[in-house]
Amino acid sequence: MTTERYHTIQLERREAVATITLAKPPLNILDLAMIEEIRDALRAIESDPAVRIIVFRAAGEKAFCAGVSIHDHTPEKIGEMIPRFHDIFRLLARTDKVTVAAVQGHCLGGGLELVTMCDLVVASENAQFGQPEIKLGQLPPVGIILLPHLMGYRKAADLLLTGSSIGAKQAENLGLVNRVVPADELARSLEELLAELTAQSGAALAMTKQLLRRIAPYDFEKALQQSEEFFLNKVAATDDAKEGIFAFLEKRAPKWNHRI
Repeated sequence: MTTERYHTIQLERREAVATITLAKPPLNILDLAMIEEIRDALRAIESDPAVRIIVFRAAGEKAFCAGVSIHDHTPEKIGEMIPRFHDIFRLLARTDKVTVAAVQGHCLGGGLELVTMCDLVVASENAQFGQPEIKLGQLPPVGIILLPHLMGYRKAADLLLTGSSIGAKQAENLGLVNRVVPADELARSLEELLAELTAQSGAALAMTKQLLRRIAPYDFEKALQQSEEFFLNKVAATDDAKEGIFAFLEKRAPKWNHRI
């Protein structure tokens, strides 16, 4: 087993499994530094043919990830942050390695987008999932692609339009999560799932994932490009999107003007 320590994440390689741990508890906020390090780690993993499975975990008990840093959503940073963040999803869309997320506590915004991009998800009973971007006058460009596919249109619309959160059992029933376990059994459940996966043919795993990707009802990278452009050119340019961010940072209620 080898462990590589970055500033905001940890990368551990153990035989066929590479684990990326978000290491900025308690909330594991995705800022530009963490986004860059996840991108670097994924590129390193992709170049290692011995790795067949990628795991995303998080340090602490309060949150898997509470989302992308609000400070990186400000007008002067968002044009840089969004394409870099979306590079993570492009890398995950292209890999033939199986991706797994182990989730505890709050899993919100960009954190939920990262989880929905994974092939398999194990969650603790205390996990909470949500896309609260609408409350900031925003939308989640990745979540808006993946959630209707995973949950169906109406359930996805409920999360996306209200910004509400759901618990782990409801997420399991809706197809966002594969397994829900007590918090103190999350690590054991993850190891059981990894044992099932590593017992399979690596070639069969990769080819099954290739075919799963081909039969998806959309071209993810094309959809992501359209969603990203819409977000940056339309949504982020509105007065309400800017007001939502500054209101959050100033700890006050937003004053919407409702104009597109």
